[in-house]
Amino acid sequence: MAKPVHIGCSGWNYRDWRGPVYPEKLPARQWLECYGELFDTVEINNTFYRLPSRSAVEGWVEQSPRGFRFAVKASRYLTHVKRLREMKQGVRRYLEAIKPLADSPKMGPILWQLPANFKRDDERLGTALEQLPSGQRHCFEFRHESWFAPEVYELLRRHRAALVIGDDPERPFQTQEFTATWTYIRFHRGNRGRRGNYSGRELEQWRRRISSWRSRVEVYAYFNNDWEAFAPRNARWLIEHLGE
Repeated sequence: MAKPVHIGCSGWNYRDWRGPVYPEKLPARQWLECYGELFDTVEINNTFYRLPSRSAVEGWVEQSPRGFRFAVKASRYLTHVKRLREMKQGVRRYLEAIKPLADSPKMGPILWQLPANFKRDDERLGTALEQLPSGQRHCFEFRHESWFAPEVYELLRRHRAALVIGDDPERPFQTQEFTATWTYIRFHRGNRGRRGNYSGRELEQWRRRISSWRSRVEVYAYFNNDWEAFAPRNARWLIEHLGE
């Protein structure tokens, strides 16, 4: 049986989506509701920069449709400042901030994006994984080439964490490896389309991959090329051609 595929964008609150995605006169406070009519998931990047207010998180849950999923990016304080050290207190504070979402059925994966100058450190990653709550799905996006090694994949597998499949021409070393019963794809920018848009050939290639992968793993996929409304257009193409 085919496993679920969730396809969306990295965020929904972009001014240049007014017109191409949202009706011209639709207030910004209603954009999430409109977005939810097109996609069943979104990746929230704002949680990387600052902890959200409880009222904001409650709004996400209330304004999104039933069955919707939020993937949330972990705090840069934990990934870029502490660099996965002393995780317990920071993780507890982060989860408290998103508690209305974490307690709801709309909670999706937590994305841990490491900085490009963070080189492989198996001991630090292993200690961090041990301190993450087992009740949540966690995935790791490595941006230094040294992390892409069998020993790291096995470490992730032991903790049921997913390796993020990143698609970016600036990081060709990122690989397509499954380390959990689900996977997480981040489409940063196309290589053949203009200005970061994905070409039809690239999208078709990804459609074939995901069609094959979904027999093995549940898929979360997000387009991050938000400028000029490329992300929602590319995501909709993939959804429609996968038959979702």
